[in-house]
Amino acid sequence: MESHAKARFLTVAEVAELMRVSTMTVYRLIKAGDMAAVRVGKSYRVREDDVDRYLSSRYNAAG
Repeated sequence: MESHAKARFLTVAEVAELMRVSTMTVYRLIKAGDMAAVRVGKSYRVREDDVDRYLSSRYNAAG
């Protein structure tokens, strides 16, 4: 398991690109509590692990 010290944090734009969705979609997921994020000033950072976890849960739910 990856520790918090080694966790890679992505910007909302990077998460959107990774998921092939708009940044607004990522903001909606964060606000809805569907994706964990850390607030840094006026922007958010999302752990790469949390993106993977979200996608895995959605994939399993859809499958």
